Amino acid sequence: MSSYLPTLKQLQYLVALKEHGHFGRAAESCFVTQSTLSAGIKELETLLDLILVERTRRVVRFTELGDLIVDKSHRILREAEELSDMARSAGKPLTGNVRMSVIPTIAPFLLPKLLPQLRKERPELKLYLKEETSQSACDSLHHGHVDCVLLAQPFPCGDVEWEKLFDDEIFFAFPKDDPRDPPAVIDPALIDENQLLLLEDGHCLKDHALAACNRPELRASARMMGTSLHTLVQMVDNGLGFTLLPKMAIDSGILEHTDIIARPIKSENAYRDIVLVWRKNSPRKEEFKLLAEIMRQGQNWVTGAH
Repeated sequence: MSSYLPTLKQLQYLVALKEHGHFGRAAESCFVTQSTLSAGIKELETLLDLILVERTRRVVRFTELGDLIVDKSHRILREAEELSDMARSAGKPLTGNVRMSVIPTIAPFLLPKLLPQLRKERPELKLYLKEETSQSACDSLHHGHVDCVLLAQPFPCGDVEWEKLFDDEIFFAFPKDDPRDPPAVIDPALIDENQLLLLEDGHCLKDHALAACNRPELRASARMMGTSLHTLVQMVDNGLGFTLLPKMAIDSGILEHTDIIARPIKSENAYRDIVLVWRKNSPRKEEFKLLAEIMRQGQNWVTGAH
């Protein structure tokens, strides 16, 4: 075996530069000086006898081979982390660090109830949380930036495994003085697409909400304006339209101090699956299954489910 091999540190510097597109910010993310990072990447280029990065005063541009090396570096760094994880998981499970991404339509409603209980049951677990949209969370998972993702399915997250935690029913929310006085259970055919407010693109709940209605034409005509569920609630409370909300948010009190009523939808698709997702063949698979089981057992204190 050649003794002239790239180091993990050099690959980390290269990946950071690709992610940030700027030597200074990449160096900050690696907790080194800019000169150290630049020298490390230059050493890597000398070792490989390749130009990976074209440097100008204004732009950092990766060569075609540079991009290929970055993709390979992601896999090498992830496998190196998994080697360490394998040794850790052979000891006491769910101790040490776990990095988890959580999507915005779950994080503010689930985490305040989940985290205190999790700290109580697993005091040696250090859970580092990152809130990001579904696609960004899946990208972070596959690039090795996080270890697992708290996600709502269906959503295409690539080559992953998961454990289902619970169903999260989707409700129709409208002002209580609406003159049409919707019935106790909402027929999707009665939903006025011209008054429907949904989340912006990038939020998987938008797709789940449209699936709950089982009306494909709503995708083109719905007024997709909200940046968050709290924003949608405020718009509905001001008489600007209707929206669709997950039970998790309603149970967490998102409708408190509003004049909004939420009723179930007459549809087989009016729910989303809350799941814990990790990379396929992860050496920490059993740990994540245990974490999912702890969350699943806590349904009553998380969602009020029985």
